[in-house]
Order: sequence, then structure tokens, then C-alpha cells
Amino acid sequence: MAGGPTSPGRTRLTTWNVFHGRSLDDGRVDAGRLAAAVASLGTDVLALQEVDRGQDRSAGLDVTAVAAEAMGATHWRFVPTVIGSPGFSWRAATAEDADARSDAYGVALLSRFPVDSWHVLRLPPAPFVRLPVPVPGAGVALWLRDEPRVVLAGRVRTPAGPLTVASTHLSFVPGMNVVQLRRAVAWLRTLPGPTVLLGDLNLPPAVAGRASGLDVLARAVSYPAQRPRLQLDHALGDGRLPRVRRSWVCRAAVSDHLALGVDLDNRE
Repeated sequence: MAGGPTSPGRTRLTTWNVFHGRSLDDGRVDAGRLAAAVASLGTDVLALQEVDRGQDRSAGLDVTAVAAEAMGATHWRFVPTVIGSPGFSWRAATAEDADARSDAYGVALLSRFPVDSWHVLRLPPAPFVRLPVPVPGAGVALWLRDEPRVVLAGRVRTPAGPLTVASTHLSFVPGMNVVQLRRAVAWLRTLPGPTVLLGDLNLPPAVAGRASGLDVLARAVSYPAQRPRLQLDHALGDGRLPRVRRSWVCRAAVSDHLALGVDLDNRE
């Protein structure tokens, strides 16, 4: 099911592992194509993962800025997790890298509504672990060491009421992603609720729901984009959330993941 324009009386929250804007059809990253894909989602709040800023592989684009303009976001933030080449040579990003303009890679959160405060939690990687990770479209796997992760949360004033919305991309290492999820939830519960955690959790819905103790707001396979058979992308809810009118997934012209979203009822 496609996202499409949101209906009156609804607030749309979307998560998308954007694969740095790369198309699986031709392997290119094109700003116009990325912008059109984001605009097609018709979303109000967008959590992005695998986001580049100033990387050679994505033509030096600031992927977050392109997405913000395309969706009409007035408030947005990008937080790098690493500086360097993801999957190859990199170092862990720190708070001092928040304004890095080149070689940055991380997550982002964008909103068409005001964001009253921003919050960041950094999570360490699994130590001394390398695992084979398939390269989409290449038919090969790279042995990768785990990267540090981050949870980026914003307190958003939406027509559905004030919400804490978070974006994250958890480890691909089994078990480590569960540890990270539990730590993220404990941290989010120190912030005002209700809360929606959006992101690529690298976990199936049953495990994500059980490990987090949160409500699974959307159930739909989202990976790999060409023939989806797994749900790795999630919207998890905590607290007295507005009613979820519907959830959906959408395949766009870029990425190896489908976008996944939920539409919440606005206040009367």
C-alpha cells in the first residue's frame, strides 16, 4: 500500500531506511529522484536511517536537507553516528561532530510541525564482532564490524497532540540490537510521553514488541524492497497515543527498504 497524501484530520509518522538515497535500479544517488520519493510519502514527521552528509558515494549530498525541502519540514535534525566511509574506514562520531559537513553518516528526524526540544542518546556497538552483511544488488556480502548507534528524539507539537518521536537504527548483531532497544526505551521513558519510536530495529515485530514492552503500531514486511519478506522497520508506541487509523508501507524509487508509516487521528 502506498503512502500518498494524508487525509484531513490525520497526522502521518513515517520511518524509512533511505539507503543514502541510492536506487537499486541503477545504483545512483540523484537529488531530484530522492526528493520526489520523499514528497510521495505525504508525511508530517519522517524518521530517516542510513543518512549521508557529504559522502562521495551520495554525490556529496546533504540527504536530510534534500528530504526536508521535499516534505516541507520546518524543523529537522541530523545526528552522525560515524565519520568516514560506512562499512570501511570510519571513527565513531561524537557530540563535537554534530555540525560535520563531510564524511558523515547517521540518522535524522524531520517535522512539518514545531519541535520544542531535541534529545540524543548514543549507543556503543557490539565489541569485537564482524558479521557478513549482504550488499543489495551486488550478490555478495561484506564482513562488517558493528557501528555505534544513536537515538534521536524530538518533542513535536502535532495536531494529534504533543508527541515524543524518535528515530534510530539498531545493530545488525543478534542480541546487541535487543540490548540497545531496551536501553533506548528506558531512556525515552525519562522524556515526556506519549512516545513513538520509529526506525530500522533489525528485529522482527514479535521480538521488538516483547523486548521493548511497547505496542507494535504497524505490521507489514518492509525488506528487501524488491521482494519484501521481513519486517525490520517499525513504529512502536508507548503511553496514551491517539488512535492509529491505518498503517502502510510504500516502495519508492530509492532504497532497499520500504517506507513504513502510521496515520494517527488528530484531536477534534
